[in-house]
Amino acid sequence: MSTPPLAASGMAPGPFAGPQAQQAAREVNTASLCRIGQETVQDIVYRTMEIFQLLRNMQLPNGVTYHTGTYQDRLAKLQDHLRQLSILFRKLRLVYDKCNENCGGMDPIPVEQLIPYVEEDGSKNDDRAGPPRFASEERREIAEVNKNIRLKHN
Repeated sequence: MSTPPLAASGMAPGPFAGPQAQQAAREVNTASLCRIGQETVQDIVYRTMEIFQLLRNMQLPNGVTYHTGTYQDRLAKLQDHLRQLSILFRKLRLVYDKCNENCGGMDPIPVEQLIPYVEEDGSKNDDRAGPPRFASEERREIAEVNKNIRLKHN
């Protein structure tokens, strides 16, 4: 099942051409862009790891004889990885710019508002005292049961 093209492709979004449909298309598009960006970052990390692996396996020219064919192959692979890495960084920059463009009208939420705080009243102390008090009550009950068991055995 194929999905209809988004409004960004130049076609009308369909029968739901109202502002809500356009906003939904923009959100989906931004979410897709974020996923593409995440995959691009993963590709960058993978390529970088491969570059370091190639560099670790390459021999330094310290007078030791080595096969020029092997050296040329590794050098070609290294240059190819560096070229691909450059392309991936450009792709990531384009995705970043497009996401910022799509989210330009949004007001950023301060980080302080994203952290839930417990209000400083009596409920805060009750929340902290709840689990330890429960554990101490349970411990008391277990001690009573053990005491009863000992009395029955004596």
